[in-house]
Amino acid sequence: MAMSSSMPYLLRATNEWVLDNQYTPYLIVDATVSGTLVPADYVKDGQIVLNISPTAIRDLVMANEHIMFNGRFGGIAEEVFVPMEAVLGLIAKENGEGMWFSKEDSDRQPDPPQTKKKKKRTAPSLKVVR
Repeated sequence: MAMSSSMPYLLRATNEWVLDNQYTPYLIVDATVSGTLVPADYVKDGQIVLNISPTAIRDLVMANEHIMFNGRFGGIAEEVFVPMEAVLGLIAKENGEGMWFSKEDSDRQPDPPQTKKKKKRTAPSLKVVR
């Protein structure tokens, strides 16, 4: 029998680790994945970076199949829903430490390997969301 994906467990642990170190957890999401519900005005190059710290959002649920929460974007309350296969990584805003996931980690079709861990933020398509 195949084991379930370790990705949701690693995401929850990374989020807790970032918060325990008094940093701000940022969730990096592929907004093009079917079922992803994020504010379209904040998507750039098919991706969105979401601040998921307890002071920025409410009702965070990090389930095995998805992540969801309520947040405010430009003063407007919105529900966010991210299927696990849309998660690209979770990093600390302040230093870029965290965990990156390749497409294979979330059981999507194989793509060229991506870096799973980054010591500093170097991806040119990501922008800091304030």
